[in-house]
Amino acid sequence: MENRTVKVAISGNPNCGKSSIFNRLTGLNQKVTNIPGTTIEAKSGKLVVDGVSVEIIDTPGTYSLQPKSKDEELALEIFHPEYKEKPDVILYIADSANIKRHLFFFSQLADLHIPMILVLNMIDVATFKGMEFDIDRMEKELGIRVLSANARNGDGVDEIKKALIQPQFKPHYSFGTDTLSNHEERYSSIKRLLEKVLTRKSSRELITSKIDPLVTHPVWGYLIFLIVLLLVFQSVFKLAEWPMTQIENAFDWIGNYLMTVLSPGWGRSLLINGIVAGLSGVIVFIPQIAILFFFMAILEDTGYMARVSFIMDKILRGFGLNGKSVVPLLSGAACAIPAIMATRNIENWKDRMITILVTPLMSCSARLPVYTLLISMAVPNTYFFGFVSMKAVALLIMYIIGTVASLLAALVFKFILEQRSVNFFIMELPIYHPPRWKNVWMIVLHKSRSFVYEAGKIIIIVSIVLWFLASFGPGINKPWYQPQTTENLEQSYAGHFGKAIEPVIEPVGFNWKIGIALLTSFAAREVFVGTMSTIYSVDDEENLGHIRDKMMSETRPETGKPVYTLAVIFSLMIFYAFAMQCMSTLAVVYKETGSWKWPAIQFVYMTVLAWLSSFCVFHILS
Repeated sequence: MENRTVKVAISGNPNCGKSSIFNRLTGLNQKVTNIPGTTIEAKSGKLVVDGVSVEIIDTPGTYSLQPKSKDEELALEIFHPEYKEKPDVILYIADSANIKRHLFFFSQLADLHIPMILVLNMIDVATFKGMEFDIDRMEKELGIRVLSANARNGDGVDEIKKALIQPQFKPHYSFGTDTLSNHEERYSSIKRLLEKVLTRKSSRELITSKIDPLVTHPVWGYLIFLIVLLLVFQSVFKLAEWPMTQIENAFDWIGNYLMTVLSPGWGRSLLINGIVAGLSGVIVFIPQIAILFFFMAILEDTGYMARVSFIMDKILRGFGLNGKSVVPLLSGAACAIPAIMATRNIENWKDRMITILVTPLMSCSARLPVYTLLISMAVPNTYFFGFVSMKAVALLIMYIIGTVASLLAALVFKFILEQRSVNFFIMELPIYHPPRWKNVWMIVLHKSRSFVYEAGKIIIIVSIVLWFLASFGPGINKPWYQPQTTENLEQSYAGHFGKAIEPVIEPVGFNWKIGIALLTSFAAREVFVGTMSTIYSVDDEENLGHIRDKMMSETRPETGKPVYTLAVIFSLMIFYAFAMQCMSTLAVVYKETGSWKWPAIQFVYMTVLAWLSSFCVFHILS
């Protein structure tokens, strides 16, 4: 076995298929989409080819050696003369169907005198368009290995692996005299090269050119997007209904079984009312989370979401943003943390800062359990036109509310923040592809597993702590191992905590129990459901019904009226739509901005917005 390691840097323009090649080579299955800016940090992986160890780094896509954004700076850092571990070879991925534009960055990298391999990716699309490359002639002209590939189905990947461990060569083709200037000269040299190696036999129209006039239409494009979202949310409720019911029944059975086989005491109470109740608040929402990410992965993988970015650019500009802000804003529907990191591809400082500040207002997947629980309590299970669920419409409205709020907040910051550079948006729309089902299922599995592991760990810890705080307290006189009552729960440590903040939240319709959940969900928004499960299980451990039924049956002792009226439920939904209840998001904002000033501003304005909005909703509906 050879005792050597080859260091490879994958480079190229955005949306050329770099991450697809990287995944094919390493098997790491990093997220791959058709939206520019998906790779926001360098990813590394390893493989062994004929006994030779190969270390591969996938860098963010960029257009030239002159970086205009954070992700481009990261992509070029590895090529800096002072970089400690420079690559042995650059694996440059180019979209063969748009080869002239993709060879510009290649020509600049060629001047760095680092060995290179050129991969003509998406060769199937180029062939369909009547483009035929003379690979042998191209290798002679450039002086390096040139390979063709189709990353979507794996064609050409084995040849790439073999080429990585073979002797490497530096390009000797002359593209110009100055690496960072003379664009016309570079494009002229690229044109001369292509005249020698490229033959165009015919010109066939892709189906993309037939679909785009409709989905990017200034009117129909937005209507289609809303219909797509409504269908997704309809599926979130309808398709998840049966598995959620089975999961709820399974946890009911587990709770009842443990109740019969375990002796009364702190162990049984902790297990049933703390751990099992908290876990049920997470596991039951896996079907909805999985379904949401399933459809989002399809929309991304087919290339549709790139069109959404395109049509939203004109609207966003009026709010101080641009089309590139759509990527993090839409990503915020999954999680604000990677969405904020995705702002690195926004060149304009002001646009980037505004996008960071408003992205957490987009309804993320952590809010989905809160929304669906509350919607199930407030919205009847009826249909418009016989097939459009009112619950799906309600969920769509919550997402629209988050989007509108983010745009209005952006408009305010547009007049507050200083403009430092000129605003522009350039984007290459990818062609449509059928979804790669393996990629889609990997995304669903990864996202669902992350939801369970990340949220589950937090909720288990919070549930155990909360069980202790709700089971013990200075005012509880009965033995700690006996079932609690509402009166004793009020006298517990958790009850005292909730009562202390009740004056602040009572004007928006919340009681002390909701107050406890508001505080614990600062760890993560979805902790709200686990917290409520724990509180109501401790409050009534002899009745192991669904948390939704327990909440709906609770009444106010002074009036006998339900606690969760429509006014309270919608007030709570609006609060969770706007409040910054995610410590991890605040931490990543600090990391991306380099100052606590911005997360502090974000926390204050979102909390104030949430309280005032909830106040208005509660009193209007009361």
